[in-house]
Amino acid sequence: QVQLVESGGGLVQSGGSLRLSCAASGDTFSRYAMGWFRQAPGKEREFVSGIGRSFSSTGYADSVKGRFTISRDNAKETVYLQMNSLKPEDTAVYYCAASWVLGIDYLARTSDYNAWGQGTQVTVSS
Repeated sequence: QVQLVESGGGLVQSGGSLRLSCAASGDTFSRYAMGWFRQAPGKEREFVSGIGRSFSSTGYADSVKGRFTISRDNAKETVYLQMNSLKPEDTAVYYCAASWVLGIDYLARTSDYNAWGQGTQVTVSS
């Protein structure tokens, strides 16, 4: 089972940028589809972005399209989420997730993933 550790969260002003990282260990990283989810207080965990085993398969929630970019580095066993033009409504705990898959496409449902990181707080001030 893969283990995931997120980093890179913090406090940023509206319009600013952050890059989240998720380091994986314990299994063959390239076999996993990876995703980013977020959960704001009082709300359900929601999909933000996913990347499949194929680097070209990526997906985004409508709320972050054009502002966030997901990428992965299999040699470093790390997935990234570059977040630009941040808004106060992006404030949440961001979670990295992994799913061992045979296919190459990204996954967008919480139930698709079976390994989760501990989360990293992102706070965007207005």
